[in-house]
Amino acid sequence: MRFSLWGDLPSTNPVSAALHGVVSTLGVHAVPACTLKVSSSIPVASGLGSGAAVSVALIRAFSAFLGHPLPDETASALAYEIEKIHHGTPSGIDNTVVTYARPVYFVREDEGAKIETFAVPRPFTIVIGDTGVPASTRETVSDVRRARKAAPARYERLFAAAGSIAKAARQAIESGRPEHLGPLMDENQILLSEMGVSSKKLDALVTAAKTAGALGAKLSGGGRGGNMIALIDPGTDDANLAAESVAQALKNAGAVRTVVTTLNNTEMYEK
Repeated sequence: MRFSLWGDLPSTNPVSAALHGVVSTLGVHAVPACTLKVSSSIPVASGLGSGAAVSVALIRAFSAFLGHPLPDETASALAYEIEKIHHGTPSGIDNTVVTYARPVYFVREDEGAKIETFAVPRPFTIVIGDTGVPASTRETVSDVRRARKAAPARYERLFAAAGSIAKAARQAIESGRPEHLGPLMDENQILLSEMGVSSKKLDALVTAAKTAGALGAKLSGGGRGGNMIALIDPGTDDANLAAESVAQALKNAGAVRTVVTTLNNTEMYEK
């Protein structure tokens, strides 16, 4: 990608905004000539945080190129500003997860958002299934906001239930009992469907994963398309074989791509 930092791209362009954010934060007045190449295998608009991943990578690479690598907190804060371009009113989860490479517990409170990272003492494997249908998180969030205004009591109940599930999920992961995530994922998927953010294709993949032996499955991100995730039983004798079985079932159900990844491990591969 070749362009002038000072004129070729509008300020609303995520790449331009990321680079200008670094320059402004560092107080740099002169930027040496450079060539920027961005390579990403994460599907765009699919509920996997591709925008945040690219933003954090750009911010880290560019600040290092300028001789002043930014600390995690600053990199995450800058990436959050870029997330506003992508999503309008982002939660801050994606940029935090990407920056710190750890699970994040997020709670929206009256005084602001509480974001905490935590450890994964016992690795577990998930299979990601891509519907191949791009979906705008900004549009989905806007639709849910309108629906919530129209039926506040109903949506307060749904959000409260989702919050309880998130708390229980953190406890399951942090206590080294990831197998308890399965039922929680299923419950969460039901709530998301009630909110109107699932889709027939996502539902089909969730059902296929469960039928193939996944302990639980749910959509990922804003929904309406994009990806879903399925949990492999941590107690199985061969997690890789079980993951391959679920991945194949997802392909048979219409997934355009599947990815197997182990949390608390760097291994990730496409099937």
